[in-house]
Amino acid sequence: MRVELDKDIEARVNRLAQSRNQSVSEVVTRAVEQYLERADQRRATLGDVMAAWEAYQADGLHVAEGAADAWLSALERGDMPDLPPARN
Repeated sequence: MRVELDKDIEARVNRLAQSRNQSVSEVVTRAVEQYLERADQRRATLGDVMAAWEAYQADGLHVAEGAADAWLSALERGDMPDLPPARN
């Protein structure tokens, strides 16, 4: 595979490779791997969001904003609270 990079990007990749004592190929390969991992995560998240939206459209169940905020705050503090109740 051959990829052509803008001169500025190529210079940045070269500087990064040199500063890390790696080959340009290693730096570019890792960058592409990370990009693909993020793309896969976005795709999975979108699938979860669409499934949640379809479930909501089917049954109308949801969590009240205040209950969700309180639950998330408890998680941030390190607590393990029960899930907030769903309502129609």
